[in-house]
Amino acid sequence: CAWSIERPPGDTAGCTFCHTSSEERCSTCHQRHQFDSAVARHSEQCKACHWGKDHRDWEAYDISIHGVVYQVNKWNPTEFDFSKKLSDADYVGPTCQYCHMRGGHHNVQRLSTVYTSMGMSNADRGAPLWKEKRDTWVSVCDDCHSPRFARENLQAMDEACKDAGLKYTETFKVAENLMLDGMGEPMPKDLAPDWSGQHIWS
Repeated sequence: CAWSIERPPGDTAGCTFCHTSSEERCSTCHQRHQFDSAVARHSEQCKACHWGKDHRDWEAYDISIHGVVYQVNKWNPTEFDFSKKLSDADYVGPTCQYCHMRGGHHNVQRLSTVYTSMGMSNADRGAPLWKEKRDTWVSVCDDCHSPRFARENLQAMDEACKDAGLKYTETFKVAENLMLDGMGEPMPKDLAPDWSGQHIWS
């Protein structure tokens, strides 16, 4: 994608690590030299790709209550028995795989989130796809929580995305107004690189 390849190499190192010929090979998750399903069931296997400043999935999980439960208990086979298939898993807390590959299903997109960058498609506009995804997520969460708890938390996430979207828009409006008032130039070359590595107001 142009938005990626035009960025400085330091910004795209995390992208090219995964989005190359190794993408979607079995060994990406199962490890080439071991190929053990028990290894692939550890959340750290997802960390190999899903981390870093462009998509902080691992960091978000790791500091969440779910991630903390995982880190504290992952070496206890009575709490996390990775020898069991995901369809038989009875973990004390969810791993990435438990939720996103529920029952051992390999299509991770089936249980992906419905959000996109900066929450741009976060609003529930009544689309059938939205309701279908929301109901599916509630069915995953209610393995451990009540359906009401799951729906309330998903609604809270919606509100947080809406708030973030408003702040994002307000920020760009401030910058636009500064530009219209003639205060946007000259732009120091070491400040405010935009998504393509260029400088927004220069």
